This record gives sequence, C-alpha cells and structure tokens, in this order.
Amino acid sequence: MQKFQIRYTFNQRLNFMMGIIIVLMGIIVLRFFYLQVIQYDFYKTKSISNSLRTLPIIPLRGIIYDRNKQVLAENRLIYNLEINPEDNLNLDEVKNRLAKIIHITDTDISNYKKLLKNNIYATSLPIKIDLSAEEAAHFVAHQFQFPDISILQRQERFYPFGELSSHAVGYINRINSKDIHDIKNKNLESKYNGVNHIGKTGIEYFYEDIIHGRPGYQRVEVNAQNDIFRIIEEIPPINGDNISLTIDIRLQEKIVKKFENKKGAFVAIDVNNGEILSYVSQPSYDPNLFINGINFEAWDQLNNNSTKPLLNRVIAGLYPPGSTLKPFIALSGLENNLRRPPFAIEDPGFFQMPGAKKIFRDWKKGGHGHVDIIKAIAVSCDTFFYGLGLELGMTKMNRTLSQFYFGEQTGLDLAGEKKGLLATPEWKQKTYKKPWYGGETAITAIGQGFTQVTPIQLAYATALLANPKLNKKPHLLLYSTKKELTDIDQKPPAINPASLKTIYQGMEDVTQDGGTAAFIGKKSKYKIAAKTGTAQVFGLAQGEEYDEDTLPEHLKDHALFIAYAPAEKPKVAVAVIVENGGHGGSAAGPIAKTFFDHYFEEF
Repeated sequence: MQKFQIRYTFNQRLNFMMGIIIVLMGIIVLRFFYLQVIQYDFYKTKSISNSLRTLPIIPLRGIIYDRNKQVLAENRLIYNLEINPEDNLNLDEVKNRLAKIIHITDTDISNYKKLLKNNIYATSLPIKIDLSAEEAAHFVAHQFQFPDISILQRQERFYPFGELSSHAVGYINRINSKDIHDIKNKNLESKYNGVNHIGKTGIEYFYEDIIHGRPGYQRVEVNAQNDIFRIIEEIPPINGDNISLTIDIRLQEKIVKKFENKKGAFVAIDVNNGEILSYVSQPSYDPNLFINGINFEAWDQLNNNSTKPLLNRVIAGLYPPGSTLKPFIALSGLENNLRRPPFAIEDPGFFQMPGAKKIFRDWKKGGHGHVDIIKAIAVSCDTFFYGLGLELGMTKMNRTLSQFYFGEQTGLDLAGEKKGLLATPEWKQKTYKKPWYGGETAITAIGQGFTQVTPIQLAYATALLANPKLNKKPHLLLYSTKKELTDIDQKPPAINPASLKTIYQGMEDVTQDGGTAAFIGKKSKYKIAAKTGTAQVFGLAQGEEYDEDTLPEHLKDHALFIAYAPAEKPKVAVAVIVENGGHGGSAAGPIAKTFFDHYFEEF
C-alpha cells in the first residue's frame, strides 16, 4: 500500500512537471509564431534598418591663391542642420518643431525643396545653413528631440576679396539638373557622390577637375535610428588641389579704385610669358551670394541691373576698337609695302571717297597738316587711315589683324570668351543680305564699322606687338601640382622687324609732346608706348557735329587705351576700356598709368 502511494505521488508530480513543460513549450511555440509570422514585416524592417551603409566623405575643395599667396577662395567651417532626403519627412512638421529652438523661415524650407528637386548625389541636405554658435549649442542641447535631424560640420566656400576677384575666380553653386546631365555624360558620377557643389564660372569652373578632388567613403553599420555603432571600413577622400593664379590682388584693388563708379575693363599681361597680372571687369558682384543659391531679390538686382555687373567684360564685352586698331592697320600697310616713310599726306581735316561725294571727317577740325605714318599714329590722324584702309582692302587688313588674334579666341583659360568680329563682304551679305560699300572699308581702318573686339584681345594683341616672339597664350593659372602648363603654346605673328620699329616709334610719340596722350608721358619716369582710342556708341549723319557735353551718359563714346612699358624693353602690356568715358587718353589713360606706376614700384 505504501509503495502504491509513493508511485502515485511520483506520477502525479511527473505529470504536473510535464504539464508545465508542455505549457512552456506551447508559449515558446506561440511566441515563435507571433514573432516569425504575425510580426514578420515589423522585424524584417528593423533588420534591414539595422544594416550596412556606405556614407560618402566629401573632399575639401582646393584653395585658390593669387601670385603672392593671398587667398582668393578658401573653405570655412560652418554648421548645418541636415536631413536625409530618403526619409520623406513632413517639412511643415519639421519646421514647427525646429522653430521652438532656432530661427527657421519659409525661405529655409523653400530652399530645401529646391535642393531636393535637383538632388541626385547628396545623401543629406541642409534645411538650415550656417548656424550661429548660439543656435548650434541650443540645438545640440535639444538634439534628443530630433532623431531625424543631424547637425553636421561642413566646409563652405568663401571668397575673402569678394568683388575684387569675382570675374576671374568665379564661384561655386549647388549642383542643378544641367550639372547632373553633364556629370552623367562625362561618367563622373563617382567623383560627385555625396557632393552638393560644383564650379559654375571663372577659374572655379575651368579648373573644376583639379580643384574638386574625389570623395572617400565610410562603410558603417547603423541601427533603426540611423545611429552609427560600428565603422567597418573607411577610405579617406582625395582633397582638391590648391592652385595659384597669375594675378596680383593688390594691383587689382588699386585699378578697381581708379575706375571709381565707371563701367569697363582692364587687363595687364606680362609680355614675356602671357601671364595675366590684372583682370578687372567693372562693375562686379559678390560671389559669396551664389554659394548656396542666391535669393530672388539679390538675383533680380544683379540680373536686371542696367550696369550689367554679371557680364564678364574682359572676355565677353564686345566693343568697337576705335583708334587702338590704328597701329595694327599701319603695320598691315607696312607689311604690304604701303605708306613707308618718307610717304606723307597733307591732311585737310577730311577724306573724300574717290569718285564720290561722301566725306569722312577727321576728329581734328582743319586737319593735322603734313602727316607720315609715324605721326599718323601719334596724333591719331583719321584722314591718313581712311586712305590706307581703302588701298589695303578688307582681305589684307584682316590677314594682319588675325595674326594678332583679332576675330579669334585668344585661348585664355576661362570659359565664355567671345571671338569678336573681323567683318568681310561675305559676312555682311550673309548677315544683312546687303552688299559691302567702300566707305565701310574706310571706317574699318579707324576701328569703327562692324569690327568688334574684347578687352582680352586688345591686351594680348598689344603684348604680341611689344614682343612678337611671345608664343604663349594669355593665362591665369600660375601653378598647380596636378596640371602642368604644357598646352599654352601658340603661334606668334610673323612680322618684319623693320615694320615693327616704325610702329614702335609712332606709339612712343603718342605719349610725347604733340601726341594724344602727352600728359601721361610728361608725368612718367619711364617711357610708355601707347595708343588712345575713342569708339562711337551711335552713328552721326554726314555734317552732324558730336557734342559730348549735351549727350546723355549712355550715348557718350567709349574710351580706350592700349600701352606697353618700358618702351625700350617691354615688360607689361595693358588694355583699358571705359564705357561712355569720352576721349580715351583722358579717361582710360590714367588707369593704365596707375597700374604701371605701382607695378614698376613693386617689381
């Protein structure tokens, strides 16, 4: 009986234990079923979120210096609030949450939407750019409330000299749909992975390939909150190359001040190597406005401004050359055995077209008297050049002018250079469906008519005149470790030295007693060879008088001036254009003189 009782008790306990085991196993099976079947989608999403990600590391953009290591473009540290565009956050809700701790506006949200529309490479976009130190600290203190918003250090482009260098250095801006198209066509997607900005104008655009660098990356493991808890692999970026430019920003500043509020352009070139020492286009603009997308008000003010501050006048401004073309026309005459000394004319103050009543007047009433080719350059005798131009004809004139790269791009290392225009009868027939007249040949010889030049063409042509052995393109790049200056060779003009000697004498006499810029020569410790120019903005009817004092500003003649110095052994050539400045010697000449004085004092 006792044994039976013991066995019963044991079986009872065993059954109880088995029951508990069965219940626990059932609970485990049910939990397993719940997790694997019912909650499958939820945990699959968490598993994917808790995954590997590749994060781009943006390279630092190369610094741009002037020739004396003055910084023209640099990177400065800023703090942005950024969100992942793939999160598809409710922007109104984000704004309302952020507004409780920092100042955020509708413009910030609008700018983010613009970035989102064009984005393809960036994995994080700013919803608030360049936080103040106080804003950054305040956000960090409350960051636990914003798991979907990150505060990130970024390197922002900054141009310390602003307007002084904008047309040469250019600016960067955020990548847009056009940039994306170009990047894809050039198979450069990997180079712009995670990158927000790209060079848009100037040196920033032209040398984008060496300034930009190449992104690196981190392969990381993140959790569902996108927090990184393990770095698996890291490849550092290759930062962009620092480059030095040929310009001297100190000289640039002096020239800009000399322009005051006038419109125009100034270029100075080293005649021995083609280096651009000064590059001024006035008025200018602040490139810092464009870095993260210029606002509508600022863009409207620049784009619709009558002074056209966005126009890069040095390479894209087209002007009649006026009398600055005369040394080259005189050279064409000498090279074609016309007007060699002692040939001279008696200038009555006008030129009458052969076999016609048409009369072209000289700028000086009563004329210049006895004029040979040297004096014709020195006093800028129109009458002399009307006749020379007619005898040469367009083909011979253009043949000489093209040797000095008129009507062609000079090859300057900036995008957007205009070719200018050397007109021909064929061009006129095609463009206007009209025949060419002899009078148009005559006025071409004094730099009027259809002829158009850019300031860089005038400066380069003057440099080639001063040193006909110059075989380098004009260029702004002085030094880069990643790009050698091996592609700047260019064919120099083939000119008879005897012809050049005559031209040199005429240009030297321009700044001496009786010349059109004598007042400049009298104030100089060194000899300047030059040519003044005055280009008409509108045409005058025959017999009509030009009265500058009664004209509105925008109808006044353009003032031009080309020069090189020292005349005996040239080092630098310059070209100046002052829009609506009137007489070239008085308006443009002093700007050139300012450059020469400071250049020769310092060098």
